[in-house]
Amino acid sequence: MKSSAQHITPCIWFDSDAEEAARFYTSIFKHSRIEHITKYPKVGQDIHRQEAGKVMTVEFYIENYKLLGLNGGPVFKKNPSVSFFVMCDTEAEEEQLWNHLLKDGQILMPLDCYDWSSKYGWVQDKFGLSWQLMLREGDKSTPKISPSFLFMGPQRGLAEDAIRFYAEVFKISHIEGIAKYSKGEVAPEGYVKHAQFQLLGQTFMAMDAGMDGEFRFNEALSFMVFCKDQEEVDYYWETLSKNGSQQPCGWVKDQFGVSWQIIPSIWEQMIKDPDEEKTDRVFNAIWTMKKLDIEKLKHAYKG
Repeated sequence: MKSSAQHITPCIWFDSDAEEAARFYTSIFKHSRIEHITKYPKVGQDIHRQEAGKVMTVEFYIENYKLLGLNGGPVFKKNPSVSFFVMCDTEAEEEQLWNHLLKDGQILMPLDCYDWSSKYGWVQDKFGLSWQLMLREGDKSTPKISPSFLFMGPQRGLAEDAIRFYAEVFKISHIEGIAKYSKGEVAPEGYVKHAQFQLLGQTFMAMDAGMDGEFRFNEALSFMVFCKDQEEVDYYWETLSKNGSQQPCGWVKDQFGVSWQIIPSIWEQMIKDPDEEKTDRVFNAIWTMKKLDIEKLKHAYKG
């Protein structure tokens, strides 16, 4: 079952270059645009420790896929535990994207022919964000851009458990396929070689690492779940944080270490309001909360 709206938005943590990164990505991908930029207010500087007027968030689209860049300072570092899988329709498109993303970046897997693809590569760009590029062959149903989870370290071997957990938590979900390692391959038999699944109508991918390593899930890549009402906020807050942790400002970390932000949909309208007094009150309210309370946010917004 597919949903027309994007209810889950990846949030990418930057030190201070979210706008620069968004302009770079929207310049190299098609069907792209910067939608909205918010700036740090004067209020709450004892909490966010950022200069008033500095860019806080950049909402942008690449290939009509919504992303949010957040300038949060040098707290969390991006790594390949979460990457973005890009399906390319032609070799020319793939090579052009590869060359752009590789400039001042680094190769994780060379752009080459592999058992699973005639042309595939994995690259980490100059902003630290990782991308897997693959030539689309035959199946046209997979979206152009999909987040991909890499389970490594203590989480290695837990990809299937995580997929089934997410499919149970999210109300609209579907596991499209799970391919596993066989005996004698680089990873233990039964580990996930590649999986594709949908949450709220959006495609995600996951795999267990072929070999062990040091990459861990962290807050540098989180997923914003937009909720229609308080009942949904409460549901996702409790279920995703079970055996994980509950954090300030609507953030939770699940039992696998993946970070989520549980956000009321009305929040976007509030923070995009041109009336700075209203947005200041909303941010002040958010910074006092763990789980976001819609009625309190509305009260703050109205003053």
